[in-house]
Amino acid sequence: MDGQRRVDQQMKNQTPTYSRTRNSSRIGFLAIGNTRQTRILARSGAVLFLALTILHSILQGGYLNYEGSPWLKIPGKLSSIIGMAADDIRIKGLVHQDAEAVLASLGVKPGYSLVGFDAAHAKRLLENQDWVASAKVQRLFPNQLEIALVERVPFAVWQRGGNYYVIDRFGSAMSNVNLGQLSDLPLVTGEGAQTAAAELVNHLEVNPDLLLKTKAAARVGQRRWNLYLDNGIIVQLPENNVEAALARLVALEHSQHLLSKGVKNIDLRFSGRVIVGIAEIKDATDGAVKISQSE
Repeated sequence: MDGQRRVDQQMKNQTPTYSRTRNSSRIGFLAIGNTRQTRILARSGAVLFLALTILHSILQGGYLNYEGSPWLKIPGKLSSIIGMAADDIRIKGLVHQDAEAVLASLGVKPGYSLVGFDAAHAKRLLENQDWVASAKVQRLFPNQLEIALVERVPFAVWQRGGNYYVIDRFGSAMSNVNLGQLSDLPLVTGEGAQTAAAELVNHLEVNPDLLLKTKAAARVGQRRWNLYLDNGIIVQLPENNVEAALARLVALEHSQHLLSKGVKNIDLRFSGRVIVGIAEIKDATDGAVKISQSE
């Protein structure tokens, strides 16, 4: 019995002690949570979170991306401090374009951040430009950017309706090219003229004097050409055997000075014949004179 009483007494003594310890811990935790420092930290964290949320919304909405915005320069200034700004940009190979067009296509400006710049992606962006034949882009850490370009070569001016396009030898239009600086390029017009112009020029280059006299060329029915010479004569070329037809014309010019005799038009569409329209004759035949020449 005495042993049982001692056990009961020990249990009674231990129970209040346990309860007081647990209650004290709870009260201590609540006391910490109610301190002034904790309340200030909690409120500051909430305000900071709200401010960051608003700033993110503003940036995502593009409200700070207006021209001349000082906010756009902040990443570049920070990058400059750590030596990661675009402070040294070198562009080689420009002939008809300017450096601003190159940098605009890449979204790069001098002094702006190069953090995250991808040279391979920049190369693809440049080669997607209609005036770029090939490009090479290198970023030399920390702040150098080197760009080497090969421009497409202007070959002719293509008139379509009231619009004019500078084209290369393959007929691809090239943007941002100053037409005023390319007055020596041949002018071609008509549907399909842009892709057929190279073959025509190849034929004319065999006869340099005739090429120099040719002011423009019009594609007719996407099948053949009419040449417009600088003295007003129109030369109608055949659909096929253009080189042979031009050779006949050049031979007549050498032997008879055909292109300086008041001629209005020269029809070369028929094999073995040259039909000449004389500008001064106004009769029922409209001055058509048939000139035969053996092959």
